[in-house]
Amino acid sequence: MSDRRPHGATGPAPRARSGAVGRRFPRTGTEPVTARSPLRMRLLLSAVFLPLFLAGAAFFGVWAADAGPGDSPGRGTLVTLAAVCAAFALLAAADLMVVTRRLRRERGTGVPR
Repeated sequence: MSDRRPHGATGPAPRARSGAVGRRFPRTGTEPVTARSPLRMRLLLSAVFLPLFLAGAAFFGVWAADAGPGDSPGRGTLVTLAAVCAAFALLAAADLMVVTRRLRRERGTGVPR
């Protein structure tokens, strides 16, 4: 996988090429040329919500394990809530990894490939 810089080039990768394959969609003319993803905001949100979703998954999982046959909410509902929280935690963790990798590449401190 190449970051499309000339061989031997050093320094941070430009934001326009910080993604895995560069620009995904052609410009429509309505967005600014210098539009950038708010990576620091994504980093903050992922860092805040990852532990919350992990705690939610653990909480609902333990509650589902202690739920009896006639309890409300039922075991199935609690397992579903635990699975949804776990899925969101996985998404937050993946976004955290992607954002930190892009920020490192922009600063030029990433591992060269």
